[in-house]
Amino acid sequence: MRFTSEQRLDDGVLEREFVLGEIPGTLWTRGSEPAPLILMAHNNGLPKGDSRLVARARRSAAYGYAVATIDAAGCGDRPRSPADEQTRADLRRAMRAGEPVDEIFESLVGPLVEGAVPEWRTTLDALLALPEIGGPVGYSGWTAVGIRLAVAEPRIAAAGLFAGGFVPRAQREEARQVTIPLLFLLQWDDEGNPRQRALDLFDAFGTKEKTLHANLGGHTGTPWFEAEDGNRFFGRHLK
Repeated sequence: MRFTSEQRLDDGVLEREFVLGEIPGTLWTRGSEPAPLILMAHNNGLPKGDSRLVARARRSAAYGYAVATIDAAGCGDRPRSPADEQTRADLRRAMRAGEPVDEIFESLVGPLVEGAVPEWRTTLDALLALPEIGGPVGYSGWTAVGIRLAVAEPRIAAAGLFAGGFVPRAQREEARQVTIPLLFLLQWDDEGNPRQRALDLFDAFGTKEKTLHANLGGHTGTPWFEAEDGNRFFGRHLK
């Protein structure tokens, strides 16, 4: 892992950009003592620099966590295959035409998850070798990746998941194997994610410690107080 830049932000959080092989990432920390780590991912491959993700990361870092995000394979500005670009074009066309999009999402998001999870695990290895990170580890964000990581990665101790991203069939089945504590955030009026599908997924999670927070509003309308509740959730399981 090589750090390429750093800046001290107004709230005292240190923001550092890094590269790990071909993986670009950002790490936010505050203080010199080893801190619990939160891996933070945006839905469906949006870039690590997305303003909502950065704001969440900074809040969590100010709360006393080390927070890291990456652009995994096919995400953010990383190169995409011609087939991937065609799938994205098909998705945009279908959405404009009001056509069904589930199968297109399946062919887009499924490979993203398959490519992202190994890179998240590689990044986790490198992050836990840093003296300012002491574990344990939480995950926040993209549900499809979070499910796969929770099943494949025993170092993940708790997860906060956003119900707004498409979850492929493979991860819906894997949800039954998830046994770590969960906080699941649902926007009741999410125009792109049927409410009942999200409720069915919550019911499918195998853990016996799971909490559902539902708020009125559309896809991007998650209230900011949920970020504070998320930090308290991680405080119960990571500190």
